[in-house]
Amino acid sequence: MRNSFQRVIATLNLFQGKQSLTIFLLAAMLAFSACDDSSSASSDETGVSSSSVESPDSSVTLSGASAESNGSSDENMEKDKSSSSVKGYEPAEVSSSSAKETKNSSDSKSSSSIKSGDSSSSKKDVSSSSVSSSSSEKQSSSSVGSSSSSEKQSSSSVASSSSEYVPFDHSKAFDGTLWRKGAYKTFVDERNNREYYYLQIDGKRCLKYSETNRCLSTKDTSISVMAENLNVGEMVRGFKDQKDDSKIERYCYDNDTANCDRYGGLYQWAEMMGFNDSCNTKSCAHLIQENHQGICPNGWRLLTYDDFYIIVNSNGNQDGVKGTRSTFGFGGSNDTGYSLVGAGYNWQHTFTRMNESTYWHYPQEGTLGDNTSFVGCQSRTETTLCSQSTYKTNGFSVRCVKVD
Repeated sequence: MRNSFQRVIATLNLFQGKQSLTIFLLAAMLAFSACDDSSSASSDETGVSSSSVESPDSSVTLSGASAESNGSSDENMEKDKSSSSVKGYEPAEVSSSSAKETKNSSDSKSSSSIKSGDSSSSKKDVSSSSVSSSSSEKQSSSSVGSSSSSEKQSSSSVASSSSEYVPFDHSKAFDGTLWRKGAYKTFVDERNNREYYYLQIDGKRCLKYSETNRCLSTKDTSISVMAENLNVGEMVRGFKDQKDDSKIERYCYDNDTANCDRYGGLYQWAEMMGFNDSCNTKSCAHLIQENHQGICPNGWRLLTYDDFYIIVNSNGNQDGVKGTRSTFGFGGSNDTGYSLVGAGYNWQHTFTRMNESTYWHYPQEGTLGDNTSFVGCQSRTETTLCSQSTYKTNGFSVRCVKVD
């Protein structure tokens, strides 16, 4: 009996041992399965993070396992999705083990890209600069740190596109020596508040000319003359005549007012003289006055041939007519300070010869007919005193001399 009881106990112990073993084995299998699920979830999360960085323009789809086991909230996932879907920037290359850094970097770049793209005038630039380097994702790793520089470029682009024309610095055309000596003064034309430079030139006036226009006798004299061309009036297109006698009209080379600012206006003879436009085709010599003002400001008169002779023969000029031309792009030495520039002209309603030549009407008619005027002229290579007769309807530059 006792032996039978012992056998029963041994059998129960064996059964209990097997049951314990079974329970142990079941527990171990469950633990291994759980551990395997956790590892799988971590792998999926890393994969999503990587794909969101590589494909910023595509929508991100989270797998079910990743959504369940991801330690981040749904709000953070949506934030990552919105960051990665912003177009127009290159994503930074981020290690797959740094999901948090990836999200922060993406958020930061998204913000800076939107700022740079807010300016309508710089959207094209931002877009092209952002997508043109698609083969180099590494470049965008520095875009977070340089986002402020991107914003500066965007703002400077706006400033450039919205800025107005900057007036030309007319002192560039003046001789450095005379400029440093303070030879140039200024006055303001009250008609349009335009400021002009002028200077006094001491030289020789011709008292008598020969039949060939050669000076036979001279005397010392001085004049105060504008050192830049007149620029006043309303611009008309170059193919038109200046026919509105109720106002001053001007041509601007290539129909561009910036050229009027830099080189001065271009005027037909009757316009310069202040006459009715019919004087371009008929003689109006009887209307020409001594010290003829024309379209010059009050207290000033039109430049004459005699005035230009004084300028060419001014004291200290060693270069003849070359000394009347600016050193600023017109092949001169500007010994006189007169500072002629290559304004070009409107010849029979066609603009031509800018920076190569310049003409100006004198207040006298020409010798080739009632429709001609007497003019002065210079090219960048001229070595002689140029004058001739040509059509009154050509548009030339104007200089004024102060009335004594």
